[in-house]
Amino acid sequence: MSDATQRTDRAGPTASGAAGERVLEVDGLQTDLASGAEIVHAVDGVSFELRRGECFALVGESGCGKSMTAMSLMRLLPAAGEITGGAVRLETQDLLALPEVAMRAVRGRRVAMIFQEPATSLNPVLTVGRQITEVLERHLDMTGQAARRRALELLDAVGVPDAARRLEEYPFQLSGGLRQRVMIAAALAADPEVLIADEATTALDVTIQAQILELLQGLQAARGMAILLITHDLGIVARLADRVAVMYAGEIVEFGTREGVMRAPQHPYTQMLFASLPSASRRGMPLAAIPGQVPSLARVHTLPGCRFEARCNQALARCRDVKPPMIALGQGVDAGRVRCHLRSEGRAAARAPLSAPEIWAEAEAGEASAPTLLRVENLQVHFPIQRGILRRTVGTVRAVDGVDLLLREGRTLALVGESGCGKTTAGKAILRLIEPSGGRVTLAESGAQVDLATLSRAALRGRRGVMQIVFQDPFASLNPRMRVREILEEGMVSLGRGGADAAARAQRVAALLEQVGLPGEALARYPHEFSGGQRQRIAIARALAVEPRLIVCDEPTSALDVSVQAQILNLLKQLQQDLGLSYLFITHNLAVVEYLAHEIAVMYLGRIVERGAVHEVLRRPQHPYTRALLSAVPEVDGVREVIRLGGEPPSAANPPAGCHFHPRCPQVRPDCRAAYPPAIAASPTHTARCVLLAPSPGSARA
Repeated sequence: MSDATQRTDRAGPTASGAAGERVLEVDGLQTDLASGAEIVHAVDGVSFELRRGECFALVGESGCGKSMTAMSLMRLLPAAGEITGGAVRLETQDLLALPEVAMRAVRGRRVAMIFQEPATSLNPVLTVGRQITEVLERHLDMTGQAARRRALELLDAVGVPDAARRLEEYPFQLSGGLRQRVMIAAALAADPEVLIADEATTALDVTIQAQILELLQGLQAARGMAILLITHDLGIVARLADRVAVMYAGEIVEFGTREGVMRAPQHPYTQMLFASLPSASRRGMPLAAIPGQVPSLARVHTLPGCRFEARCNQALARCRDVKPPMIALGQGVDAGRVRCHLRSEGRAAARAPLSAPEIWAEAEAGEASAPTLLRVENLQVHFPIQRGILRRTVGTVRAVDGVDLLLREGRTLALVGESGCGKTTAGKAILRLIEPSGGRVTLAESGAQVDLATLSRAALRGRRGVMQIVFQDPFASLNPRMRVREILEEGMVSLGRGGADAAARAQRVAALLEQVGLPGEALARYPHEFSGGQRQRIAIARALAVEPRLIVCDEPTSALDVSVQAQILNLLKQLQQDLGLSYLFITHNLAVVEYLAHEIAVMYLGRIVERGAVHEVLRRPQHPYTRALLSAVPEVDGVREVIRLGGEPPSAANPPAGCHFHPRCPQVRPDCRAAYPPAIAASPTHTARCVLLAPSPGSARA
């Protein structure tokens, strides 16, 4: 195995995680939140134990109570929250019985927490060094140069480059990956016995996520630390966890070892979570999305039976009226347990492996037959860097630097890459939401090619109905002061689409709601009254209202749970089949690309480094960066080699000479620094910009 790779499989529970001594015990924990006149039962009788040196994963959809469980353990509840029952024992100490002054000595010293969003968790007015030394002063009485030396050691330990300089910088000066590393360093400063990681990698790119997961594994092994991992990413669970608990509507519904839960989940909810995952083997068929939503935690005590019954595809008659007990699946402390009537009858089935023979027939069909809808040539978006009172231009950020794309009618082109590579900027420039600095963007229209980049504002406005965009965050992109009816009608009125009068528009709006799977009563409601998945459906309906041919989808599922993501992907695929829509799908989720896309373009630092049919690029990647992206994606089934990338992407204001990827490339050669490589064909439909592909003597083909 090369130095650039690392195996991510694990030989069972960590360092005798199964036999490790218990460090934290949670017994019947109950946490309520006051919400107006209602009481929200956020955590309802949760019990588990955490052992020294193991990683215990708590998984489930948003709204199930995972994060509130973690906040209860730390006693960091909001003002409306109260722990109403149960016990939390750290070895022999009952944390719930401690006065607040004594609890402050436990937080950070014995139990530490990494939060989901480091940008809001780190103090913006304190330097990185000060935020770490604060922990050392509070818990270890370490001050002055000793504290500074320890802070440097911690930053080095979590892989922060140039640690001495970073100590004096503020959080806003760091990338997302570096901020997360700083937060890990601060959490580890007092050498805690338990580390709670609450969605610690959700906001990170797959390459940075792989680095953080590797870091946590290494630190856990070196320190014998117990980790409580809270996540909805089943791939991360497969990579890190020793034992798993599945949470639904405030209570644990399934528990077991990683292997047991992953290979043979017994609760229908767990099975449906796995069935919701997109993959190549499910191309051409709908994902098994979980219908409905998690029930309101304010009303779960009014449900006499199983809380999942209304969404379950295997429900029995008694599931509605009789609460299922927790049933042991074997003998011993590590035997799995499940809260389900089906299991008492022996009817819960094992999950089939997700890995299946490659199914690419649908992807390969019609690759060259469909007519071209959109062609992008040498697209450039450069932003000037201005400083001083006179705002003199002192440099240029080359956010998009010569991008070529081709999208055919009725097809999906995926644009993938790390954050900051220019994906979203390119998508907005294509629609002229950002003015391009150069290049051509031609759209097929009545047999002619129209250059969108040179159209006047008036001419461009007349074509807005042909091109629409769905943004990543529907809550931010929908007007909170407008009802759904007004949101959907706004584009029709503005662009003269969907009918000339109010009656025709009302008919069109009703049809749109049915198309995206929303009830008619949604028209009179505001965006805040819907779930995240429902809001994204409204955003899609708004885009469809003006009858577009092209929709730019900018990370439309990245903020959604896997079950809601499945619903949105099913909807997008069905709309494409019914309406012949073309999608430019901007994402960093390669599993979604594998399921939905026909072609793929891989972007790095403003340029396309590899492009081709999705089955070619994902199964036979040619560029080292594409290989690294693919290797970093956590897999639920199987083992893969993780390719380590040094550092983070360089600044687009000062890109490296030659190939922009060469400072991080594990296969770099001297000629990589000389000039940017040309596109080299690996097949008639597959190209990559890499000198390793050049058929020169003495060079190995990648």
